[in-house]
Amino acid sequence: MAKYLLLKHYRGAPAAVNDVPMDHWTPEEISAHVQYMQDFAARLEKTGEFVDGQALSPEGTFVRYDGEGRPPVTDGPFAETKDLIAGWMVIDVDSYERAVELAGELSAAPGAGGEPIHEWLELRPFLSAPPTITE
Repeated sequence: MAKYLLLKHYRGAPAAVNDVPMDHWTPEEISAHVQYMQDFAARLEKTGEFVDGQALSPEGTFVRYDGEGRPPVTDGPFAETKDLIAGWMVIDVDSYERAVELAGELSAAPGAGGEPIHEWLELRPFLSAPPTITE
C-alpha cells in the first residue's frame, strides 16, 4: 500500500471546467458538494483506502522560528496557504494508478448548477524511507 495526499486548491492550479468560485454557489450547491465528498470518503473507508481528510478554514498564518528569546515571525514572503489550499484527503492504495483513478473521481464533485467541477487536484505520494541494504 502507498499513501497519497490529494490537495484541493482555491487557486494556483489550472482552472476547473466548472470554474465558479464557491462563494458564488447556493447553499444547496455547497451542501451537495460536501455530501459528495463525505460519500466518497465513506466508500473509501469501507475499502480500507481512506486515511483522513479535512476542509481547511480560510484563516491561517505562516510561522517561523526567529532565534533564541525572540518571538516567532508570522507571515512570510510566500503566498498565503489559506488562499491556496481548500482541503486535503489522504488515501492508502495499492498503486499509483488507483490513486489517479480516485483523484479523477473526486475531481467530479458537483459545483455551481449541480454540474461536476472537474477541478484539478494535486496528487502527491508520501515520502517513504529508502530500502535498507543488508549483507
